[in-house]
Amino acid sequence: MGQRSIKGSSELAKCIRLRRNELNLTIEEAASKAGVGTKTWSRYESGESIRKDKCIGICKALNWHALPDGEDNDTSDTLNMDEYKKREIWSSYLENTFGELAAASFVIGSDILLDHLHEDMEALSSMPKGSHIGEIGASWLESLLPPQFLMRYDYDFLYVLHAAVVQLQAIAHAGNQMTAHSVMEELALYLVVEESRFLIESMEPDDDEIDYDSWDEWIFDLFDDMDLITFLYSDLYVTGNNTYHFDHWTERQFYCQ
Repeated sequence: MGQRSIKGSSELAKCIRLRRNELNLTIEEAASKAGVGTKTWSRYESGESIRKDKCIGICKALNWHALPDGEDNDTSDTLNMDEYKKREIWSSYLENTFGELAAASFVIGSDILLDHLHEDMEALSSMPKGSHIGEIGASWLESLLPPQFLMRYDYDFLYVLHAAVVQLQAIAHAGNQMTAHSVMEELALYLVVEESRFLIESMEPDDDEIDYDSWDEWIFDLFDDMDLITFLYSDLYVTGNNTYHFDHWTERQFYCQ
């Protein structure tokens, strides 16, 4: 039988405590986000072991992709562009059109997004048909997706979103122009940027000439507007006849001529 817990350590405890403080979270707030009790969270910060099924909640609360290895003191705090350029999903189109940071954020964010999709899909696969990510104890994606349509985010939706991300990676690999023809494709690219945000903004570039200002605006230059934010992330109520209503997300509506 596989190990069911991750061995605690003073180093890991320190990482958890420092990250919580960095996010200005109280123990109670962090515990609530992670779906655990305050006493349990306090034990994590004291160096006790962590059950593997609780790791997703901890990472979600702390905006981590994975628990850090507290004993690894050689972790670089710079973005090594040369390493990202070796990846098959490095987009020469994004690099040439919007810069290296845009291409790097796509590599980082699309990988993380696919991982999080897999996690949520696996959780939903063991639940009754029609279950949505709001019913998962610690969904990776619930806080990132537009809140109006939460109950529509079932296994089928995640599968379609997963396919959209994979298709974008194929376009990146081919070096072709990346164009969002549907709301689903716009949403996929937006989520890619959001998933890359923590890593991009917590590290320094290895090239002093790279400009970090407004690094995340490349997607809106690609869309040629900010309608995705206006309609889906601005507390508006989107009606059924609106282009950005959930029922129209998979329709080809943009740049179709």
